Amino acid sequence: MERPLILIVNDDGYEAKGLYAMVEAAKDFGEIVVIVPDVVRSGMGHAITMNEPLRIKQYREEDGIRYYRTNGTPVDCVKLGQRVVLRDRKIDLVLSGINHGSNSSVSLIYSGTMAAAIEGSFEGSRSVGFSLLDYSPDADFTAATYYAKKLIPQLLATDFPPQISLNINIPKGSIEDIKGIKLTRQTKGYWAEDLVERIDCFGRPYYWLSGYLVDQDPHDDTCQWALTHNYISIQPVQTDLTAYQYMNNFKGLEE
Repeated sequence: MERPLILIVNDDGYEAKGLYAMVEAAKDFGEIVVIVPDVVRSGMGHAITMNEPLRIKQYREEDGIRYYRTNGTPVDCVKLGQRVVLRDRKIDLVLSGINHGSNSSVSLIYSGTMAAAIEGSFEGSRSVGFSLLDYSPDADFTAATYYAKKLIPQLLATDFPPQISLNINIPKGSIEDIKGIKLTRQTKGYWAEDLVERIDCFGRPYYWLSGYLVDQDPHDDTCQWALTHNYISIQPVQTDLTAYQYMNNFKGLEE
């Protein structure tokens, strides 16, 4: 029997520490292929490459794992995986991450990590985004790797409904610090943002985006509550964004 085929992607690029943590967590559970961007492409959301040639190149092979990098987006990585590199096989599990920084609350919308997982669900694969609540390039992924390794065989044994993926966020801290795992819903919140103006060496203004998450939903069943209280958050994600409960608010537009 063939081992499960596992595609690993990310949005932090081929040099990210979290990528190799994801490989370490997954390597005992199947045949691994890695396809990642050649530069950091965080915050890309569900962007795809349409206005320039999409390229992919193998840059490494080690312990039977093939590593590719592309000039494309995280979503492109999944498309290239299923339709180019692995076109003759069905991907059993798409693992996106482990991301440097959480993708809780509204960050899910901006996330390249989760966009790649969602794309995997479009392709009919079990698809999961893993994120660690630590934005440092040198983040300690020990606990994240430990729990990902525990979860991956369970994920492979789970039947995912069509176009449903999982958003898994892991709090910062040691293995002993983590209290457990909670199934959660998306926290209602928003980013309070500012564009900080600076001046370059030619006297021209440029801007850096900064901000912080405003949590408007302090209930104990949300992803943000789980992270704040040192629980791993597992959130099922669907692609249907229709606000069914508000359809009647706009009925008058049909007249």
